[in-house]
Amino acid sequence: MLFFKPFKAPVKGAVVLITGAGSGIGRLMAVEAARRGARAVIIWDLNAEAGTETAGMAEAAATAPRFRSGAFTVDVTDAEVVHEAARQTLSEYGRVDILINNAGIVTGKPVLETTDRDVQRSFEVNTIAHYRTVREFLPGMIARDRGSVVTIASAAGLVGVPRLSDYNGSKFGAVGFAQSLRAELRHMGSHVHTLLYCPYYISTGMFAGVKTKFSLVLPILTPEKVAAQVLDAIDKGTQFKVHPPIVRLVQVLQAFPVPFMDAMVEFFGVADTMNEFTGRAGDATK
Repeated sequence: MLFFKPFKAPVKGAVVLITGAGSGIGRLMAVEAARRGARAVIIWDLNAEAGTETAGMAEAAATAPRFRSGAFTVDVTDAEVVHEAARQTLSEYGRVDILINNAGIVTGKPVLETTDRDVQRSFEVNTIAHYRTVREFLPGMIARDRGSVVTIASAAGLVGVPRLSDYNGSKFGAVGFAQSLRAELRHMGSHVHTLLYCPYYISTGMFAGVKTKFSLVLPILTPEKVAAQVLDAIDKGTQFKVHPPIVRLVQVLQAFPVPFMDAMVEFFGVADTMNEFTGRAGDATK
């Protein structure tokens, strides 16, 4: 099949699971999904108290009759914990229609200052966890021939940035995973939807201190806007979204000689964005 129209998996009426939803855009997506009529919203987060608080906020915002929300304390870097949490989730909720892999972590260190633990944890949270959650919930989606797998990646999965070597590598991995998953589902004729979302920096504590040179074309994004964009994209059946759109330019620049691409990245100030980073290093959430 030369062209493949993706199957839409609307948020309304869906059972939605979001990792790293104890705070940040994960929390906002959970509340907004409930507001848009999701049948259930399931929170996976390392912080039990934060997860329970988000579940309560989703409950308060819900518009669907007999809405359900719940929180599970999950360390997505632990395969056994993920498997057991998935078993409990399916036992209690029956299915997951929309899986949003949102949990993320950043260290923000120069490459020579990163430790093996830094690098390993970045990949465990930002990339490998996606494989774990998808293996748990994708089989049910395939069997029902509907559902959505959402990868919250980053513009850092499209272009390298100083002081983000471990984050860049892990997000490039997440981008590759999402693209391969989309191709695999298309090839097998499945109507399960996938969304790869690559935002620029978001104004959460995770990236506190980052700067942008041209705020009109490369603005620091608000969490509220990002959360709404992700859910809008799911509802529309969008498969790949980069925001702001100008970030797509880096994919075009990769066709040019490296010195030219590097000069353009420097011109837009991307290489200096992490100079004053203070962040919330080690916090596994968006």
